Amino acid sequence: MSITVEGFTDGFNGSLTLGKRPAILSIDLMQAYFDPESPLCLPSGSCLSVAAEVIAAARLNSVPVIHTKVRYGPEGADGGVFIKKVPALRRLIGETPDGRIMPEVSPLPDEAVIVKQYASAFFGTSLGSLLQAQGVDTVVIVGTSTSGCVRATAVDAIQHGFIPVVVSDGVGDRNEAVHLASLYDLQAKYAEVLDSRTAIRYLQDC
Repeated sequence: MSITVEGFTDGFNGSLTLGKRPAILSIDLMQAYFDPESPLCLPSGSCLSVAAEVIAAARLNSVPVIHTKVRYGPEGADGGVFIKKVPALRRLIGETPDGRIMPEVSPLPDEAVIVKQYASAFFGTSLGSLLQAQGVDTVVIVGTSTSGCVRATAVDAIQHGFIPVVVSDGVGDRNEAVHLASLYDLQAKYAEVLDSRTAIRYLQDC
């Protein structure tokens, strides 16, 4: 899948040169998004298998993989008004099955897992300093959801000086139109949107 920016050629036709020190950001690939009993469940789980392929390629090429998941403390107090706006997030209070990372993309013992409470993986976490400590210049993003945590993380990545790459078929949303519109807007303004084949070739060439 390729994303073009037709209609935005005047001032929105820039591109970013991908760096030589990438890391994978696996965003919130938790049971909540793949369990039909969950209100957060996606209509399709295809992004999970694609994300697993990208992560496997990263591991084969010694590219760091960083995982995120959402977990709230007692009563969801650390979720602030966000958890009030999205009551389904209350399913992620404490250690719950919904908050478990899916086995297809389960972290290895030496891979970092960032616990977050808000959309961006950077907000209120140590992700930025972790990436800097590893000399990372480019983040390759897979996970959920395209219009929410993936988009927020990509926007924060470019604001922190990292080159964001969003894997178009390795991210998913609860609405296909919203998914596609988010990819379109990310390519126009904040990130490079690549399909998984292209992303994997990039990881192999680093």
